[in-house]
Amino acid sequence: MTIRDVAQRAGVSKTTVSRVLNGRDELDARTAARVRAVIDELGYVPNARAVAFARGTTHVVAMLLPSLTWPWIGEVVQAAIEAIEDEGYGMLVFTTTQGEESMRRFTEHVSARAFDGLLVVEPEGTLDYITRLHDEGLPVVLIDDRGHEPRFGSVATTNRLGALAAAHHLLGIGRRAPLVISGDPRFGCVQDRLAGFAEGFAAAGRTLDPLHVVEGDFSYESGQAAVHRALEAGLEFDSLFVHNDTMAMAAMTELRRAGLRIPDDVAVVGFDDLPFAAQTDPPLTTVHQPIREMGQVAARALLASFRGTPVPNEPIVLPTSFTVRASTVG
Repeated sequence: MTIRDVAQRAGVSKTTVSRVLNGRDELDARTAARVRAVIDELGYVPNARAVAFARGTTHVVAMLLPSLTWPWIGEVVQAAIEAIEDEGYGMLVFTTTQGEESMRRFTEHVSARAFDGLLVVEPEGTLDYITRLHDEGLPVVLIDDRGHEPRFGSVATTNRLGALAAAHHLLGIGRRAPLVISGDPRFGCVQDRLAGFAEGFAAAGRTLDPLHVVEGDFSYESGQAAVHRALEAGLEFDSLFVHNDTMAMAAMTELRRAGLRIPDDVAVVGFDDLPFAAQTDPPLTTVHQPIREMGQVAARALLASFRGTPVPNEPIVLPTSFTVRASTVG
């Protein structure tokens, strides 16, 4: 069944049928009623893409992500979906887990105008491409800008201040010899967390020893490996500041395996405050990153841009907070 069949049965042009489908008010009421009756009679269902093209909108938002396996990604995506669906939009989710092939499929959807705007948790190496899409007129909002400060709207959090709060907490409970398990230093958020933590100790007259900064990659395995390497190297530490909760949980497992008590021998602080952080053994003290709020705020800013409210050029920065649990204070 096509729009041509509807037009022939109703005795009107295809343009008239299209106007009825798109809710145009300038049609004669009797003609519009006749066309709707034929649509109902024939059971005609318009092609969604064709209708979207005619209207100039799809009522769909896309989200581009590195992967769905990062622990906090699920929280961001769910929050964004809730905000988008509240306003009657749908969501297309793209990941780049298959590299160039994933980006090829994404580019096909861009070319087909399959969505009205884009939310991005930036896959590595895609910022220039995303910037070009924005410059060509696609509304874009970046979530977790990682210190890149793009030329378009973004939502970030206070990574440096969160790490500074972690330093103040550890110093406040008498811990003077921290081991830091960082993320990949290419990320701006990692640089901010390292700087904020070092700043806190410097203000107390203590220099953070570079040998006590062990690089991880945010995975569980890298958290275990980092603690194992530190212990094998004979490093002495009374606390851990870990750049995400997943590595922190792994680090606590490795500490217990080595016979160390938490927090008596080693106090542990994470970063993110994911739901499982309250369920670790012992429950994890951590920097609370407003992950869900970041997804919601980014989605609402993008939707508002469809209604003519520009996304701010300056990053929207949501504050971190600090959650104290038994991994530092028994």
